[in-house]
Amino acid sequence: MSAPRFATGARVRVATRHPACHHRVPAYIKGHAGTVERLCGVFGNPETLAHGGDGLPAQPLYRVRFAARALWGTRAEDEADTVEVEVYEHWLEAAP
Repeated sequence: MSAPRFATGARVRVATRHPACHHRVPAYIKGHAGTVERLCGVFGNPETLAHGGDGLPAQPLYRVRFAARALWGTRAEDEADTVEVEVYEHWLEAAP
């Protein structure tokens, strides 16, 4: 496993893949940009562990903060509300 790609404060976008197998990304954040709040650690890949695999290579897990309005528009009650979701690195790409 290489060093984590993203630092705290980095802007990231969640990939929009839709694999048929088990995956650990909520649909409501796919395609959306957020900010890395922190690195949670490095863990076995749950997408391969779920199918009896070894979970390798291990994946960095980040807590990513999203503006609630970016996810749900005006249905979010307050413009300042945020949502934090833990996302594995292989689902993230750098965002402007």
